[in-house]
This record gives sequence, C-alpha cells and structure tokens, in this order.
Amino acid sequence: MTARPNSTINVIDLFAGCGGFTQGFREFRAAPHASASPFRTVGAVELDMAAASTYAVNFADEIGDCGRIFAGPENGDITRWNPAVLDVDVDVILGGPPCQGFSGLGKEDRDDPRNKLWREYLRVVNALRPKVFVMENVDRFFGSPEFQELRRTLKEESERPDGQLRDYHLESGVLNSADYGVPQARRRTIILATRRDLIDLHPDGTPLTHPRPTHRKQEKTVGGALVDAEDVFAPWVPAGTVFAETPRRTRTTELPEGTAAPLGQELPGPFRTIDLHIGRNPTALSLARYAAIPPGGNRHDLPPRLSTENWLNHRSGSGDVMGRLHWDRPSVTIRTEFYKPEKGRYLHPFEDRPITHLEAALLQGFPPDFRWCGSKVQIARQIGNAVPVGLSRAIARQVHAYFAATGRLSRPVMSASA
Repeated sequence: MTARPNSTINVIDLFAGCGGFTQGFREFRAAPHASASPFRTVGAVELDMAAASTYAVNFADEIGDCGRIFAGPENGDITRWNPAVLDVDVDVILGGPPCQGFSGLGKEDRDDPRNKLWREYLRVVNALRPKVFVMENVDRFFGSPEFQELRRTLKEESERPDGQLRDYHLESGVLNSADYGVPQARRRTIILATRRDLIDLHPDGTPLTHPRPTHRKQEKTVGGALVDAEDVFAPWVPAGTVFAETPRRTRTTELPEGTAAPLGQELPGPFRTIDLHIGRNPTALSLARYAAIPPGGNRHDLPPRLSTENWLNHRSGSGDVMGRLHWDRPSVTIRTEFYKPEKGRYLHPFEDRPITHLEAALLQGFPPDFRWCGSKVQIARQIGNAVPVGLSRAIARQVHAYFAATGRLSRPVMSASA
C-alpha cells in the first residue's frame, strides 16, 4: 500500500430502496467540469428484491459487482446482516429506515416493529465507524418517541466507557425538498452525525450541519429572488417544469416487454424512466369526476351526483383528495400510490388523468435514463419511497465541503505496481 492523494469518499446505503440517496451522491460534482462524483458506493442493503434489482442495474458497475448489493430476505434483512462482510473502510453511511409507523397516513402504529429498525442502523454504525452518517425519515419522526429514544441511546452510549456511539455529534432537523430546487414539497427529518475526531480537525471545530436552502416559496421572494443576510434564494421550482416536458396523453397502460435478473430473481425490466409514461383504465365515473375538477381543484368541486356520501358529509376534510396538481407550485409529496387520485392531489394539472410513473419519477428528481425493475405497482412503490434526488445532492455537497475543510480527502490506495 502506498499513500497518494485521493478524493474518493466511500459510502454505503442502508435501506437503500431503488437508490434515490445514492443517485444524489452520484450526481454531485466537486467542480463544474468534473467527470465523476467524489463519492464511491461500496455497498448497499435492501430487503425488497424489486427495489434492490433497480439499485443493481443502476449502481452495480460503480460498486464493482452485484455481490456488494445485499438484497432480499436472505441477504438484505438488516436485522441479520453482518457488516464485517465489507472489506473496505466506510466514510459515510446513508439510510432511511422504514417510516410506516410514523407516517400521517394509515394507522400510524407506534408499536409497528419497523419503527425500531433505526437501532439496526446504529448497530451498523457501531461496527463500521464511519466519519459521518446521514439518516432520513418522515417529518413526524422528528417529534416521535422513537426519535427521543434515539437521542437517549446516543446519550447513554456517551456515558459508557466502552460505548462507541458516544463519538458522534448529532444535528437533526426537518428539511423541505422544495427548498433545494426539487419540484416537490416533501418534508423529511434529516439527521446528520459527525464523528468527534473529525470535528476536532475542522478549522472552526464545528460539526456537519444541514445544507442551507437555495430556494424559497414564491411569495417570499422579491423580483424573482429573495436576498437574505447571507444567501440569495431562487423561487421554488414548480411542478409545471416537469409537465411541460412530458406528453399530455398516454398511449399505453402497460410496461414495455422485457425481463431482467441482476440479483438472480427474474423481474420485469429494466425500463428507463422515459419508458414509464403509463396510463390507467379509469371507469366512466372516474373520467367524469376528472373532467369536473377545475385547475387547482379537488373533490370539493364535484357536483353531488359525482361525489360520494362520505365526501359530501366531510366537507372540511383533506383538500388533496381527487385534487389537481398546481402547475405553478411544487407538487405535493409523491407517495407510493400516486397513480390513484382518490389517495391525494395526483391529477394532472389540466389533463383528465392521474399523473404517470414517468411524471412521478421526474418530480422525485430521477433522470430520464434511470433504469427500473419490477411491476407497475413495485416501481410506483420504489418511486414513492425514494429520497428526492435533489435533496440528496444538496446533502452530498454539504458532506463533501465538510470533508474538504477537515483535510480528510486522502486515503491509502494500492499503487499501480502493487
């Protein structure tokens, strides 16, 4: 081994899903004309085989092979995953433990066993000792008992002479992806943890903090930009920037033909994002409802003959159900059933149809050539569960700037003659 300057930062992605977090880190460039990202993915763990297959077809080449993508019930169950199988130093751990128990949708079950999976994330942190770890969850996680328990766990570790998590400083907050140029208003709890020996190397002795927003809500801007004490903000990016680039009509309700088995299980795919402009076969009643809803409208605009007894009896309920997305605003949060307008504000701004998988993926920030594996439902779930790529890219920029400030962008590597 010989030491030479190397700006590579090794990353693993836990609860990786289809790879929204990884995609943002891959897209980051340290300089305007850099050909590649300084972040190198060296491993990923994902239980769902369809999501892991999507991850594999996009990132296996970067990782080296599919063997470092630990997937499915056999290899991707984080409760049984042994971090010792990785034979490289890990600088950054990313991950978003499941959020179903904290989400405002459904039962919001505090006893959901998935709520505890952040403990497995910390188990991996203890084993691999990254310089930084980044954890993502829904905004409600920030005020949950589990979040308080996470903080308490870190504090208790700090009081144990053999505790390793004591070596991390925690910064936590709720970020809105629209504040970082994503055409979607999606609020997420983002936890940043910095190893204390890295803090000691920082010129100011400060930990990693959240990236400053680059965008602000339009009405908060003056003349297209808002000047703050230290920043100039662009207005939020509206959803119309996506819909202006997608066909107004859909021509098919089916995925293209093709199968792939990057991880050994055969699945439909891979399909490019631009192949996912998939329509549905709505009933005559649904079509009549879509046509009756004006731009920006929702179920409250339906005449009684097209409404339901439940909707008519709950006039003060959610205004997003059967709602049209606003052309001039970021979209609402893209969830896993975005193709069902009865689930939220998921109608096209003016066409009489729900948004498509293509449009949902673009609103999440995935590039047109990103590749997907799985059925229509499986791909929709991957899109809705992903970290918005633009938000991830902003975090990557912040992490890289911090590493650069501490002088930790070198590592021993094999010499060419070794």
